[in-house]
Amino acid sequence: MSGAETHQCLVEAGPFRVDAGSLRHMGPWDPNWRPDPTGRRLAGMRAARRGAVASAVIFGSLVVVGAVVATPFTSTVPRLEVPGGAIVALLSLPGLALLGAGLTSAALGSRSSAASAGLAIGIGSPVAAVTSAMIGAFIVVGFFAGAGRGGDVAGTLLRAGVTAAVRISPLIALGSVAWVALVRRVGSRG
Repeated sequence: MSGAETHQCLVEAGPFRVDAGSLRHMGPWDPNWRPDPTGRRLAGMRAARRGAVASAVIFGSLVVVGAVVATPFTSTVPRLEVPGGAIVALLSLPGLALLGAGLTSAALGSRSSAASAGLAIGIGSPVAAVTSAMIGAFIVVGFFAGAGRGGDVAGTLLRAGVTAAVRISPLIALGSVAWVALVRRVGSRG
């Protein structure tokens, strides 16, 4: 037997049957793959990139506002200064960009779809920002000070992030409207 032979695999999960051999034609490395002659795939990628940047800029700046201005005045959560807020915002950018890229296609659809995307990014942006900042802080602090301290910092970020998101929720709603309007305006130009 040579390694060049193809093997067929049939995956059954409940009522669905998937032929693994049909999943081969998924990218440019396959000899049967052809570029999209209409250019819609490339336009979708560019739109998703723009949506990711818009989300990171709009909601990343709101993370700085939330981290600096709207921090809770309790003894369990320390107040952050501008450099601390900028670091938290930097750690939250990957989650915000992924959320923006994922919701861009819905924002470019019909008006009801765009409204749903705006609602989804309004609800999801605090979750994405806090989750991404927690993961980043856990990794960075855990690397330098140990996993126990990294967990403590992640827990502090969770408490502070949830409280700050509630305090700046009107700004998050305005940011959601601005994101949808910006994505639709920039996306309509191609």
